[in-house]
Amino acid sequence: MLTRRRLIGSAAAGLALLVSRTGIGATPGSVLAVRVWPAKDYTRITIESRDALVFNHHSVRNPERLVVDLEGLELNSILQSLPTKITGQDPYIQLIRAGRNRPGVVRLVIELKAEVIPQVFTLKPIGEYGHRLVLDLYPAEPVDPLLALLEKLSPEEAAAGGAAPPAVPEKAEEKPPRRVADAERKPEPPHREAPAERPLPRKPGSEDEPAVTRLITIAIDPGHGGEDPGAVGAAGSYEKNVTLSVGRRLKARIDAEPNMRAMLTRDADYFVPLQQRVAKARRVQADLFVSIHADAFISPTARGSSVFVLSDKGASSTAARWLAQKENAADLIGGVNLGVKDSHLARTLLDLSQTAAINDSLKVGKAVLGELGGINRLHKGEVEQASFAVLKAPDIPSILIETAFISNPEEEARLNDEAYQDRMAEAILRGLRRYFAKNPPMSKSKLASLN
Repeated sequence: MLTRRRLIGSAAAGLALLVSRTGIGATPGSVLAVRVWPAKDYTRITIESRDALVFNHHSVRNPERLVVDLEGLELNSILQSLPTKITGQDPYIQLIRAGRNRPGVVRLVIELKAEVIPQVFTLKPIGEYGHRLVLDLYPAEPVDPLLALLEKLSPEEAAAGGAAPPAVPEKAEEKPPRRVADAERKPEPPHREAPAERPLPRKPGSEDEPAVTRLITIAIDPGHGGEDPGAVGAAGSYEKNVTLSVGRRLKARIDAEPNMRAMLTRDADYFVPLQQRVAKARRVQADLFVSIHADAFISPTARGSSVFVLSDKGASSTAARWLAQKENAADLIGGVNLGVKDSHLARTLLDLSQTAAINDSLKVGKAVLGELGGINRLHKGEVEQASFAVLKAPDIPSILIETAFISNPEEEARLNDEAYQDRMAEAILRGLRRYFAKNPPMSKSKLASLN
């Protein structure tokens, strides 16, 4: 009798081991959420699950399609909702079909509007996210930010940038953001045939208007976006929404200046890796890089505006070091495909010849900080330094502005106020004017001769 029980027990243990190794009888993996982030640069699809997903994918031509098989899953209501998340405004996806291909396998068929280069990769759990399968659909012909900068149709359309023009902010908020080029250049007056080499007119009575011989290009970087919400306020406000709104308003004002033009590193709610933000600024040969944030701190009493520049040594305060560590982790949250490596970009970010850029950054940071002090109390009375990855362009002066602390309930309310956002954008612009009035950039031809 004892022998029989031992045999039965051994057989049961063997069956349990077989089930654990093969998945026979196991509960199918659970999909927690599906998200779609359409943008001009690329469209991202994210499938979040409790367990790591097993998948394979392949492309089909004529017509263009991407087929993804998800193994160990059964079709549920969350996966069935994926097709409803595709809108006609998506630049790359026509529609998505989700269905049961065979027992335990769900097939996604993504019908495309044009040829794409897909990047499919997984992300491990981090923060509030579980396992994620990411499908990044990049256009076969990448968007050229420099060309987009030259496609401005009119000052009003360019200034809108998806947000309200300065004079009538309430009207534009009633409409969904119109996706336009990252930055678009104003049409030149007919009599100005060579704007890059001839002086631009100065506004009468304006002491801050710089005497330059070409347009000043400013890269505006609204922090976070897409999968990365940034800091979250007590009332549920997302930093990514605040920074985009302030960034659009700043772009509107810069584009309205006769001697300036602006581009946005993102003009909608999507994720841009830190290195790509720097690369976009360099591709348009920006004269200045302005990253906008509204971060949180461990204490809800922290408040005030701040300006940071890059440090090639240590952070200038404990708070600066803490904030830099948080911001530099954005790629882990937003999700970067580590299988793609750009040696040129790596060399750019590792370039040590940043002394001149840091010195200029300190000057512009001081000018902007002085103006911010007129609309909000300052967290620190001087420009701080820390090793922010997004400030590491070796040849572009770069500043990071903390508009206010979203973790402070009072400041969170102000950050969501359109009037405050307008005042913030105006203050930043005044600081930029002050800087360029004293430090006009050299012409492109002179810069080229120095390289």
